[in-house]
Amino acid sequence: MKTSDFYYDLPPELIAQHPAQKRDESRLLVYHRDSKQVEDRHFYDLPQYLRPGDCLVLNRTRVIPARLIGERITEDGTKGGAMEFLLLKRLSDCRWETLVKPGRRAKTGARFRFGDELTAEVEESTPTGGRIVRFTFEGIWEEVLERAGSVPLPPYITEQLEDKERYQTVYAKEEGSAAAPTAGLHFTKELLERIQKMGVSVVEILLHVGLGTFRPVKAENIEDHQMHSEYYEVSEENAAALNACRAAGGRIVCVGTTSCRTLETVTDDDGIVHANSGWTDIFITPGYRFKAVDALVTNFHLPESTLLMLVSALSSREEMLGVYRHAVEERYRFFSFGDAMLIV
Repeated sequence: MKTSDFYYDLPPELIAQHPAQKRDESRLLVYHRDSKQVEDRHFYDLPQYLRPGDCLVLNRTRVIPARLIGERITEDGTKGGAMEFLLLKRLSDCRWETLVKPGRRAKTGARFRFGDELTAEVEESTPTGGRIVRFTFEGIWEEVLERAGSVPLPPYITEQLEDKERYQTVYAKEEGSAAAPTAGLHFTKELLERIQKMGVSVVEILLHVGLGTFRPVKAENIEDHQMHSEYYEVSEENAAALNACRAAGGRIVCVGTTSCRTLETVTDDDGIVHANSGWTDIFITPGYRFKAVDALVTNFHLPESTLLMLVSALSSREEMLGVYRHAVEERYRFFSFGDAMLIV
């Protein structure tokens, strides 16, 4: 299957530049796989499509200020050129795998300064074009990073975000992501309470989202694309809750492709979810047999992206492109701050 098979035409004005005024007032496209029916609703209608005994799976990750803008430290002390670092993967207390721009300036041994509290030295290049960087600082890393860095919004968002918390879910807890699990941005605490009161269990798992998830697929054949790995955790308690849900006839409803990929990583061929932690580079494309996920809440994804390929695997490429054409015709808002879709 070719990458170009997942192209669709999107008018630029449908790319959302800011979130909905209230999280759960975004629109919700509901796609019924059995009947091929499409419904146009709002996100606050989601409970109508859930049943007592279902399990709603959330990703509790929190976005860190992973974007650092520094200046090169020269031997003669003069001001060097500017450099952008995007933190991807923490390798130790002070070493990170990063993306850098412009890459030609980030040679091994080059040093950079980020304000008065933080410096970095490039140690080596990675096979994917990134850099391994060692940071030097005093104090607590998270506090230093909060002051020196900023949240890396996707490049297609060109407007400033007034409230940084709107790029965090209301249930975000554990810092570590370079990008938000955006399907969860539509939930309010009140909506989650409504869902729980109707007898739906809410289970939190963890996957720290790396920018590699959103990396363009450059290979002509999708089988040749290599996914970046991302860190995940599923506890014994949560694995038991998910297995009990399935055993009792409930459905596992994943919020976002990150939750979906995590559960498909830790579920065996018999549909049993296992507690585990580690790194996953699972790449889900049409033809994949889902082992854990029964339904998915997700946003609308970029053309030719791995995320569009994943949601196409829940039905078919042709069906999903048809649903996307409907979304374009109905003027849904697309991408990170856009509207949502429920696939059941």
